[in-house]
Amino acid sequence: MPYELLGPKDHLHHGKTKENYLGLHLQEHQKTDLHPPSASMHPVLSSLIPGPSLALVSVHWSLDQGKRRPRASSSSRSPDQSRLDIRAGSKADLQEKNTEIEVDEVFWNTRIVPILHDLEKEENIEMVCATCTQLHHALEEGNMLGNKFKRRSVLLKTLYKLVDVGSDLLSLKLAKIILALKVSGKNLLNVCKLIFKISRSEKNDSLIRNDSILESLLEVLRSEDLQANTEAFLYCMGTIKFISGNPEFLHEMMGKGAVEILMSLIKQVNENTKKSGTCLPNSGHLLVQMTATLRNLVDSPLARSKLLSINALPQLCTVMEQHIGDKDVCTNIARIFSKLTSYHDCCVALASYSRCYALFLNLINKYQKKQDLVVRVVFILGNLTAKNNQAREQFSKEKGSIPTLLSLFHTFYKLDLHSGKRWGEGDERPEARRPAQAEDVLIKLTRVLANLAIHPGVGPAIAAHSHIVGLLLATLESKSIDDCEELVINTTATINNLSYYKVKNSIIQDRKLYIAELLLKLLVSNNMDGILEAVRVFGNLSQDHDICDFIVQKNVHKFMIALLDAKHQDICFSACGVLLNLTVDRDKRLILKEGGGIKKLVDCLRDFGPTDWQLASLVCKTLWNFSENITNASSCFGDEAANTLLALLSSFLDEELALNGSFDQDLKNYHKLHWETEFRPVAQQLLNRIKNHHTFLEPLPIPSF
Repeated sequence: MPYELLGPKDHLHHGKTKENYLGLHLQEHQKTDLHPPSASMHPVLSSLIPGPSLALVSVHWSLDQGKRRPRASSSSRSPDQSRLDIRAGSKADLQEKNTEIEVDEVFWNTRIVPILHDLEKEENIEMVCATCTQLHHALEEGNMLGNKFKRRSVLLKTLYKLVDVGSDLLSLKLAKIILALKVSGKNLLNVCKLIFKISRSEKNDSLIRNDSILESLLEVLRSEDLQANTEAFLYCMGTIKFISGNPEFLHEMMGKGAVEILMSLIKQVNENTKKSGTCLPNSGHLLVQMTATLRNLVDSPLARSKLLSINALPQLCTVMEQHIGDKDVCTNIARIFSKLTSYHDCCVALASYSRCYALFLNLINKYQKKQDLVVRVVFILGNLTAKNNQAREQFSKEKGSIPTLLSLFHTFYKLDLHSGKRWGEGDERPEARRPAQAEDVLIKLTRVLANLAIHPGVGPAIAAHSHIVGLLLATLESKSIDDCEELVINTTATINNLSYYKVKNSIIQDRKLYIAELLLKLLVSNNMDGILEAVRVFGNLSQDHDICDFIVQKNVHKFMIALLDAKHQDICFSACGVLLNLTVDRDKRLILKEGGGIKKLVDCLRDFGPTDWQLASLVCKTLWNFSENITNASSCFGDEAANTLLALLSSFLDEELALNGSFDQDLKNYHKLHWETEFRPVAQQLLNRIKNHHTFLEPLPIPSF
């Protein structure tokens, strides 16, 4: 009985998995230089060069008022309060408190006051900045940072006066001290505004890095109350978003816990929204900044591992669910997921969150014509379904999943037909044309369909869907692989996966001859990826007698034989599969004699057998079919091919020799399984047949009379 290629699942193709989002990411708002101020400068420092104007972000300082609380190293209590303490405490306690006051006063008068005097009289900006650094170190040494220091109001008053000088460098020095003094309310807001203004210019990135202002900003996010300081957080996050775009900050941000801090805030926003039923004021703007920052950080492997360790992906999905009407927030998170799901562990983590599939479908339906968002959502779905059969099943079971994909396909197919200028005969084409926006969505969408078609419960339904198959064929008909390489390859891959299913109502089977005609232009292209996909489709379709006739009539079989010389393992596998199906028909077996087909099959067996026992099995099955009516091995295969087959098959059937490759244990087990189940049975049969019909005796010459 002849062997037949039954469309093994190895032929199923996941579609293109290469994704380059360099061209897809939303462009950032560029940082711009600010205009110099028109306001008068600090009188003492009037000769200094003015810095950025504060007109866009008004800053009005006020001294923090409020209850002063005792601290370990100094006392901010009045004499009356001290007398109350005497009644409540011991004399030893009073002596300790008086000592602390005395120490603070001495340190203030001997170390801090001289520095403040220097700040007031200094006229050189560099010296003022150096003095500010000196002040910060002195305050830290005297344990005078924080909001419990009793001279804090005097100190802040001096610092606020210097802000008006307008120097970015000085402003950052001052801002760092002010934040370290734990200002609150409007003062916190104003210092965050000040830093934000400075961060808007890329030229200030080095100043921000040198002064380690990032640590101060992250401390604000970590320690201050979100609900009470939402606007301050917004400016603080705006600054962090800007500098996160500079790769030089990446290591510092990771080391200072930026990912954990941001996700903690996002969790707070989610919980507050869930609890109150409404979004906090400015929460949308704040989430835009936070998610944009995370989008910049996820390029780091350390950021990705941290996000996984704290189970951040469901929290990000929750943000999308709660803010589905905010396109900017959703786009940022889609960009985060599009980066993360390019990695297997992140893909598994997101796929395990079952609610994500309905969420992504809702986004597609809501923003169907918003290409920048939709293309990323579809790309994410392609990643989720690429290697995970459970993800394919879960997505396909979501209500409206296939109709949503169909609607999206139809929308962007129509947009693509009418988008832009098509390259004509006389047009000069760029070497690497970027896909148009509509075409880019179709590329990602056909990949999702190809992946879904792998699932045995989903593939037959798509194959029977006349509208989806119709759009696939229309795409293949209207597109050239030279202009739309990835779209044509993904579309062909989808058709290949659907052609695997031999179901009664399959549109692929009904239109198989039309599909075969469409594939001819791919076979004669110079694109090996396109050729491979076309041959794979023929591998499935050639199980049909009409397609076999078509292949011979159009001389496609000659092309398949020629491809055996490609030295490309996947192409040889697929071409051999087509030839195997052709040899099922006795009338077509002689085609292997054309173009040196037998020799090329034997060469494939020799070259690829030890590393691909499935391909070796296909070669043996094809030669078995071909030699069904053998009477003499040499006349059937040719002397050289027959002798080579005897040697190769004998060697390959020796288990110790055949499986003695330098592979790891898992790969050895894989090779052994296919050697035992697929190669050995047919190879042994073929070897026995050749031995039974082969002789090494040379024929005697005809005697002369």
